[in-house]
Formats: sequence, C-alpha cells, structure tokens
Amino acid sequence: MSNQILLGKRVLVTHAVAFMGPVLCEVFANHGATVIPSTDPLISADAPGAIVAEAGNVDILVANLAISAPSTAATEVSEEEWNDTFAALVHPLPRLFRAVLPSMIERRSGKILVMGSASALRGMKRTSTYSAARGAQLAYVQAVGAEVAPHNVQVNAIAQNFVDNPTYFPPDVQSNPKFQERLKREVPLGRLVGAREDAEFAAYLCSEAANCFVGQVFPVCGGWVVR
Repeated sequence: MSNQILLGKRVLVTHAVAFMGPVLCEVFANHGATVIPSTDPLISADAPGAIVAEAGNVDILVANLAISAPSTAATEVSEEEWNDTFAALVHPLPRLFRAVLPSMIERRSGKILVMGSASALRGMKRTSTYSAARGAQLAYVQAVGAEVAPHNVQVNAIAQNFVDNPTYFPPDVQSNPKFQERLKREVPLGRLVGAREDAEFAAYLCSEAANCFVGQVFPVCGGWVVR
C-alpha cells in the first residue's frame, strides 16, 4: 500500500485525543492527509456544525466518538445514563453528517468513516446502554451509506472490540492478569488488535481504493466471533 494514499485530502477527526483519535491522526498524516483534529465533546447541538465550518473544506470525516462505557444492569439503567450516552455517541452523528454531506454531494466526492463498536453486534451482559448507542451508530451508517452512494460519497463504519486504545483498554487494564487470560480465552489472536493495524485499515477505507464500499460495517475484533 502506497504511503501517500490520502495525499492532498483534508480529514476532520473528532474526539481526537480519545478512543482511536491519536493514532488515526498520526497514521492519516503519514499517508499524506492534512489532518484537522477536533477535541470538542460535541454535546451542544451547534458544535458539530461549528467545527466543520471552522475546518473549511473537508474531504473525509472520521467520526470517532467515545464515552466511558457504563456497566449497569438493565433494570438499573437511569434516564441520565441513557440520555448522556446517546448525547455523546449518537446525537452528534446526524449533526456532523448534515454539516459535511451537502458539499460532498455537490462535489460528488467524499468519505465518512464512523469508528464504532462490535458491542452492537454481540450481546454482552451489563452493556445495554452502550451497546444500544453503538448499534444506533451502525444502523445510521447503513441507511445513510445507501442513500448517498449514488452521489459517489462513501459512508462506512468500523465495529471494533479488543483493539488497543487508551479509552477502553488503558495500560492498567492490559497489564491485569485476568484480562490477559480473557484475551487468550476469548480472542483467537490471543492479543489486542494493534492500534496502528486498526488505523491503517481506517486509512484504506478512506482512500480511493475503497470506493466500492458503501453503508458497510466492518468488524475488527482480533478474530472475536460476531454472531
């Protein structure tokens, strides 16, 4: 793969210091992109439009949204937990899309990649709020991806789990013997997917070589079986 597959592309990365943000910014820049990192939490309804306006022309939007995943029994999930999780992970998406899609459609060129979670694809205990929000992200991508494909705009998502990142698998978690045993037991690779491995795949999906993918959700889980 050429080191310049994103040469000349302007890329807006949201939540740039969380989740996959840092490595995405690094890898995309290495591939020749001009990276515009945003650290705005995007909770305000006006924030997505504002960061897009400030960024100027955007060829690629990487919607990298993160929140500490609640671990609450379904019977104990509060209104506050549910609303806060959707406010952080779901509500920014249509606002971001409304801000970038009109110019992409007019130019007949553009890509949006949502960095999501495989928690939406496999039932896990005590993750009802988080999984529902991540599932809403993926459903939104599938619908909008099909809608804008005729305009030569590609919208896709990565649904990941067991990928090295500072938000969900910080060093103290990775060094825990119980977690290491869990990796050996549940993940065929026996290890986390490397952050750069994931980011390189993201870069490919945002390159011209991946124009054939529209409204797709790609699991990246270290061989973890998605049922």
